[in-house]
Amino acid sequence: MQKSTPPWKKQVLLLIIYLSFISLGLPDSILGAAWPAMYADLEVPVDYGGIISMIVAAGTVISSLLSGKLIQGLDYSRMITFSVLTTALALMGFSLSGEFLYLCILAVPLGLGAGGVDAALNNYVALNYEARQMNWLHSFWGVGAAIGPMIMGSYLAKGDSWSSGYNTLAWIQLGLVLILLFSIPLWIKSHSNLENPEETSSSGLFSSLLQLPGLPQALLVFFCYCTIEATFGMWGASFLVFTKGFEPDQAAKLTSLYFLGITLGRFLSGFLTAHFSNRQLVYLGQAVIGFGLVMLALPFSVTVFPGFLLVGLGCAPIFPSLLHETPANFGEKHSQRIMGLQMASAYVGITLMPFLFGKIAYYTGHGFLLGFLGIFLILIVGMTRRMNRKVRLGKVS
Repeated sequence: MQKSTPPWKKQVLLLIIYLSFISLGLPDSILGAAWPAMYADLEVPVDYGGIISMIVAAGTVISSLLSGKLIQGLDYSRMITFSVLTTALALMGFSLSGEFLYLCILAVPLGLGAGGVDAALNNYVALNYEARQMNWLHSFWGVGAAIGPMIMGSYLAKGDSWSSGYNTLAWIQLGLVLILLFSIPLWIKSHSNLENPEETSSSGLFSSLLQLPGLPQALLVFFCYCTIEATFGMWGASFLVFTKGFEPDQAAKLTSLYFLGITLGRFLSGFLTAHFSNRQLVYLGQAVIGFGLVMLALPFSVTVFPGFLLVGLGCAPIFPSLLHETPANFGEKHSQRIMGLQMASAYVGITLMPFLFGKIAYYTGHGFLLGFLGIFLILIVGMTRRMNRKVRLGKVS
């Protein structure tokens, strides 16, 4: 976006971007809410929900890696509009399908669409808006992630089918497609940050990007962070039930504190960017996660409430701050390619590590959750310091 862009256009577009991120969060959380009703209707084992989840995540990884190439051909506005349309049609297909195999097929475009929106919007905001808008952007994802299960739950509570919930989400997404179509003139294409077509045709582009100082460490940071966020979100309630002796309904309510902490924390982080840099917010978040894990390790039930909230608050600024720092760390020229690599690394962590911990917990018990997360917290602190040092030395040289 160029400096001559009228401020009102930039603000209107920002509101549309926020709406897009709410829509991104809606389907991310609905499968888990709907699956207890879905698997019985589909007549499949309960663990088959993980198959659909992994297919969606795989599609997200693929579209994240291809996002730079797609934006070159479509530009941001058309890329995002097409991705949301793909997601909407996939959700409509979910609402009409009664066969597990068809849901697996539809999970492919659902993941591809979500990954395209995620990578493109993150890079666009990193290039054209301030750090506070990036934090608020991810706060709106939390709003969508909270609303999705509410929509599904309202239909199930009335005795309606889970397909009604998916149908409603599909129409919400189609409404967003119309808004995005009308907003296309607001998205002013910037050529300065896109790669040279001759460069991007090289099969060695990704390997050459990995030579950038600090990028391998950045990919590990994204992997480790999303391991912490996704594993705690998946197994936090089980930790409370099997280790702390909580009832399942109590554990579910306390787990919601974690997601509330992420959402509110990202909203508050937007204001903190006026006083702290992105790097400082990342370190602050890591420290708060550590404090939250210590609270959970204490043998007192009274520390569970603040422990869950603190882990969520600590997670809040890390992901958006790292994303917003991408152009500053590695330059605007390849920022979309690098953003795609980072998002892909993040989704690999989200896909694999909660599954891995579930297998580990079978042998160790769910009490090992805090140790497991502690290991990755130590790794992310070390990799973040190493990444920042290499980026700084690379700029000096």
